[in-house]
Amino acid sequence: MPKGKVYLLPSNLTPGGNPAEVLPARNIQLVSTIKYFVVEELRTARRFLKACDRSIDIDSLHFDVLNEHTAPEQVSMMLKPALEGNDIGVISEAGCPAVADPGADLVAAAQANGVEVVPLVGPSSIIMSLMASGFNGQSFAFIGYLPIDAKNRSAALKQMSRDISARHQTQIFIETPYRNNRLIAELASSLPANLKLCVACDITGPEEQIITRPLSWWRNHNYDYAKRPAIFLLYS
Repeated sequence: MPKGKVYLLPSNLTPGGNPAEVLPARNIQLVSTIKYFVVEELRTARRFLKACDRSIDIDSLHFDVLNEHTAPEQVSMMLKPALEGNDIGVISEAGCPAVADPGADLVAAAQANGVEVVPLVGPSSIIMSLMASGFNGQSFAFIGYLPIDAKNRSAALKQMSRDISARHQTQIFIETPYRNNRLIAELASSLPANLKLCVACDITGPEEQIITRPLSWWRNHNYDYAKRPAIFLLYS
């Protein structure tokens, strides 16, 4: 029996947006043909699919939830429909599946089992923020989440500063939204004032805001990014 394919389906970067405004027509058409989905968050995935095509019968679909709490042995079971000839759609909480996303575990399992993986075009907050930052797009590193432990976090910040200085490399990272303001204050107080920080917030949404300023500016200005999805970039 021919194997199915694993389709990586980018979703809206901001909740409540219109998929047709940010996704190619092919993605939206493909969504209505898939019956098996692996998603990071069930509620938002169901809402996203319904926004793509209101005629989709959500109750007829099969969903597996893949997040940071999923055991490795569960991931292999999620691949079973593809091994039986069915296509699987992978949907992350926002943006591109498998990039800073648990969906990477399913993709690894698919590759190991000879299942074709098909990445589809869609918005990537990491790339879009880099495009708009004014920073070096030739050499950059995505750090992901910074360590929570104070000692390790301080070491990570110092390493980013060294990489910017020695390698002229843009540093890109993220934070849990409710900690955004605290992170900006920490960067402004602990790193050289001449470094530049770009905060790219609510990308593709109606309240999108992308601002690049020196840390000295962030140190002395009011801002509020609490509970808003954001990407952070540092450069000289």
